[in-house]
Amino acid sequence: MTPDNVEEQKPDQPEKPAKGEKAPKGEKQPKDEKPPKGEKPAKGEKPDKADKAAKGEKGKKAEKAPPEPIPTPRLQEKFEKEILPALAEHFGRKNRHSLPRVKKVVVNMGVGSAVTDKKFLEEAVDAMKIIVGQKPVITRSRKSIAGFKLREGMAIGCMVTLRGKRMYEFLDRLISLALPRVRDFRGLSPTAFDGRGNYSLGLTEQLVFPELNPDKYTKTQGMNVTVVTSAENDDEARELLRRLGMPMRAA
Repeated sequence: MTPDNVEEQKPDQPEKPAKGEKAPKGEKQPKDEKPPKGEKPAKGEKPDKADKAAKGEKGKKAEKAPPEPIPTPRLQEKFEKEILPALAEHFGRKNRHSLPRVKKVVVNMGVGSAVTDKKFLEEAVDAMKIIVGQKPVITRSRKSIAGFKLREGMAIGCMVTLRGKRMYEFLDRLISLALPRVRDFRGLSPTAFDGRGNYSLGLTEQLVFPELNPDKYTKTQGMNVTVVTSAENDDEARELLRRLGMPMRAA
């Protein structure tokens, strides 16, 4: 048989569908039925939005939990319970608001060596922050002085103003811890008032406060402490500070 007379045998091919008819497709497997709303799938369970919201609220409540109230300093309790009644009896006044009381305490450090090296000012700021528990404010020079190599606006110290509980807490530590540690201490001057009931005292070194590490703060740095009162004259302020525990010398 010649190749011309024999038709080539081709593999069976599927018949083409007629026009307008679609070829049959393979049967689709039924998809997994989705669980009805409100029911959780068996595998890969995901928490509902309500559960997520509840957990989120719990987390927020835990994060925004109110801080514990600061305990009242013992000097403040003593002032309100013991000193105020004693002052009222001493001055013969019935109105408690007319009695003298401490309004604020101002602590100041002058760092003259900061003109040549800013490192000393940084140490002073760090020490004051530890002593008073509050970040101090940098003080700057008001005018230029050529003899001291000082320019206007140069940082030469730091200060902090204490009120409320921090004020009483600082006064308590100053009276009971710092002043007894002063070398050759013989009492505070009873006349260091400004005529308006405000008292000022100076400390020659900051290491009288036990919070400071003497190995870290090697440079001696003094400070000024001003106690501002609501007294009308120096006699009332002197009586107030003595009852608070200020160790003043006999006049």
